[in-house]
Amino acid sequence: MSYHAPMKTTASHRAAALPVWSLSLGCPKNRVDSERLLGSLGLPVKSVAHMGRARLVFINTCGFIAPAVQESVRAVLDAVQHLSRCRRKPLLAVAGCLVGRYGAEELARELPEVDLWLPTADLSSWPTMLAQALGLPSATDLPNAPVWGRLLSTGPSYAWLKVGEGCRHNCAFCTIPSIRGRLRSEPVAALTAEARTLLAQGVRELALVAQDVSSWGHDLVDKPSLLSLLDSLMGLEGLTWLRLLYLYPSGVTPDLLRFIRDAGAPLLPYLDIPLQHAHPEVLGRMGRPFADDPRKVVDRVRDILPQAALRTSLIVGYPGESEAQFETLCRFVEESRFHHLGVFAYQAEEGTRAAALPDQIPDDVKEERRNTLMELQADISESLLACEVGQHLPVLVDSVHGEWPGLHVGRVWFQAPEVDGITYVSGPGIAPGALVECDIVENTDYDLTALA
Repeated sequence: MSYHAPMKTTASHRAAALPVWSLSLGCPKNRVDSERLLGSLGLPVKSVAHMGRARLVFINTCGFIAPAVQESVRAVLDAVQHLSRCRRKPLLAVAGCLVGRYGAEELARELPEVDLWLPTADLSSWPTMLAQALGLPSATDLPNAPVWGRLLSTGPSYAWLKVGEGCRHNCAFCTIPSIRGRLRSEPVAALTAEARTLLAQGVRELALVAQDVSSWGHDLVDKPSLLSLLDSLMGLEGLTWLRLLYLYPSGVTPDLLRFIRDAGAPLLPYLDIPLQHAHPEVLGRMGRPFADDPRKVVDRVRDILPQAALRTSLIVGYPGESEAQFETLCRFVEESRFHHLGVFAYQAEEGTRAAALPDQIPDDVKEERRNTLMELQADISESLLACEVGQHLPVLVDSVHGEWPGLHVGRVWFQAPEVDGITYVSGPGIAPGALVECDIVENTDYDLTALA
């Protein structure tokens, strides 16, 4: 169920809520697109649990890699099948990277049951396109209509703040530039205004996301730095935690690290730096510009910001990856001791340079290598979390546990929402959205248990 803070309206602006069933697949950037869209239709939106009770069924798809494409297609087919049994059929709208990758015309031929396709290239036009399909006046045609803001789907504790669209890099394995286009940064004034709106709804944490947050501002006329954006956001009333995700390694500069070190709260010393591999030859074939030695990035962080929590993502089974190169990657993980690690078996995606490379690795070898790395990381994570037992830390409460009465799910500062482990918390004064001082009493490989 989506969370939506009630907005004050005058009698002339009261409008019946639009019943919507929605699903966002893939990354948090997609979720932001969905929340912005559903909050910009010129009238309030009411989330419903069943498609048959909706006037709009909205699916925001992912098309980054083949498994995501398959998941998106299944979701659309499931919706088509379910809606075929409905007495009154709602509008079925499908948006996102699947549409951006394959095109609305081709998908419409394959899935004529979908009423409206929303391509990523037309992201700014989605509200108008959807309003027209629903027979509603566009919000742009209603200058006196109330501003409903984003329809938050993350609960009261955190929200994603997407600072840019597209990517200015050209990695050999990645489909994003062809789907989402080149880098387009959001201006600082627009981001600050959106952040204020989110905080006014009671959100405590803002997590900055983009394909590469460290590239923010490079395409804007005055070339502002990421530091200027952070400076504008840190002083906003109600902000408890400010978190950075998806930092390109070359963008993790000494200036950025010193800024985080000296700024203190609410800016967290948490860095998500997708390194992808550790061997220079593999990185070179990936088209990563720092191919000489990714250890330099880790060492730079540890030298300037030793208290930082580090997350990274790695790809195993990239074309031509030898056993020796994979062993280099394993040693790198053992030595670096990342707080959080995501490991992906390489997918040969149509249209990428990497798909045409020789020496493609068999799927069973890729999966074996992925499992090996995850076993290494489980031991590292368990060891790091064991050091937190006995500590007194604030826990940001996200939600009520779905199965155990009195138990809540939250996070400590080094756990990012949705991608890292969680902290189970119980005790008095706990509710979603609360920041509670707790004693850490237990750990598993990836999670913590705390008592207030």
